[in-house]
Amino acid sequence: METYAYKTDSDVVKDEGRNRISRDDDTLAAGSGIVVTGTVLGQVTATGKFKPLAPSATDGTQTAAAIILETANATTADQTVVNLKRHAQVVLQGLIWPVGINATQQTAALAALENRGIVARMGV
Repeated sequence: METYAYKTDSDVVKDEGRNRISRDDDTLAAGSGIVVTGTVLGQVTATGKFKPLAPSATDGTQTAAAIILETANATTADQTVVNLKRHAQVVLQGLIWPVGINATQQTAALAALENRGIVARMGV
């Protein structure tokens, strides 16, 4: 028998504003691939679309701007997704970071999220 493990938004979000004020529907840019719940996202300055955080980029995605709350496949086309963008606490170990991110880049990303009102805390 196969075993499946699914991460849901409740595995990432500890607390958020009333009436889902912390969430927005946004566009995940084509070419982002399969992006899983809890991935830290950056926002492309020119288009306003979101992509997975890319610390070495220069298009805006080098700065953490949101956390995706669903798994989406944006390999070939833009997808509308639900992102966590403000007034929230998240589980630090529930966040998904880009491969190769270093401690300095991760600290900068967490600071950028905190500036938006998203605080990461260790969870159980």
